[in-house]
Amino acid sequence: MTEFDSSSRFSGKADKQYAFVIPHYQYLDKEGKPTQSLPNFAQDKAEMLRIYRALQWIRHFDQKAINLQRTGKMGTYPSVLGQEAISVGIGHAMQKDDVLVPYYRDIGAQYLRGLPMENILRYWGGDERGMAFAGLSESEDFPLSVPIASQCLHAVGIAKAFQYRKQKRAVVVTIGDGGTSQGDFYEALNLAGTWQAPVVFVINNNRWAISVPLSLQTHCQTLAQKGVAAGIPGIQVDGNDVVAVKQLMQEALHQAREGQGPVLIEALSYRLGDHTTADDASRYRPAGELEQAWIEEPVKRVQSYLSHQQWWDDNQEQALQAQIQEEVTAIVDSYLTTAAQSASAMFDHLYATLPDDLKIQREQALRFEGVSL
Repeated sequence: MTEFDSSSRFSGKADKQYAFVIPHYQYLDKEGKPTQSLPNFAQDKAEMLRIYRALQWIRHFDQKAINLQRTGKMGTYPSVLGQEAISVGIGHAMQKDDVLVPYYRDIGAQYLRGLPMENILRYWGGDERGMAFAGLSESEDFPLSVPIASQCLHAVGIAKAFQYRKQKRAVVVTIGDGGTSQGDFYEALNLAGTWQAPVVFVINNNRWAISVPLSLQTHCQTLAQKGVAAGIPGIQVDGNDVVAVKQLMQEALHQAREGQGPVLIEALSYRLGDHTTADDASRYRPAGELEQAWIEEPVKRVQSYLSHQQWWDDNQEQALQAQIQEEVTAIVDSYLTTAAQSASAMFDHLYATLPDDLKIQREQALRFEGVSL
């Protein structure tokens, strides 16, 4: 827990003194051992096995997606390696009628909330149908956002709609550490604080915004403290500890649904892979830093906890890996056998009425495909 005293020391005439505290939470250390009394769900074998399965599933899917890109079968893809606990913890904490407004490293939460994973592959394969969510699940979740931080404003708008309708629902919006330097992020925080909107902001602080380290992004000691100026509680959580992420998310979402305002959660993780498959992190990241991060990674942490509890063994691990392999292979096969969309489809979701210059380009695309006009 870090305490900051921001009282004035310049004029010597400060009428008020302001201080704020950024709590930090962890339940499982890097060896999978409890650091404090665990929440009830973490003492439930069945629940922890479900969480572990989701972590392993996402890691396996992530590697398959990278392989597809490397073999020319998919476009640029942003890996979630080392950050699985954040989105899996979010997905396990949300209720069905909450709304997820994700950025591009949230496949864990999307998987748990019922999105067919073929859609993720299709989107990164250049097929806009991958983001056509209508009717795909029971949720009203939004498609992932690639523009940086714009999704934060969308999330606050959705939360305001819940307020207006007097619905006990909450919104979760996620963002990377680099995105917190964008104006949209600050504007969204200000609105959420002013309206006391039912929204939970989650920062995935993986320490790198492409090739820019956190130390060059901000002079703040934490990213959680950025909520203070907006009147929003800010807390830190060990983002490699899925138990801590789920517990803090459950509490924050309950507060939001009960009309007690927004929360900002900074989840401390590490990007074990490249920023995307178009990046080479070895050109700018110290090797020793990466080696240390692997010691603290989230999936092994839960596996160790399960082993300590005598809930897991090598035979179960092998069976799980085989089952996940089969499931992910079926999804990849579905993606690879999806008929390509028309080249003209790139024009179909831009405007309600297509401008004349784009109509000409669309006609050219159709002719290129051999369509008679």
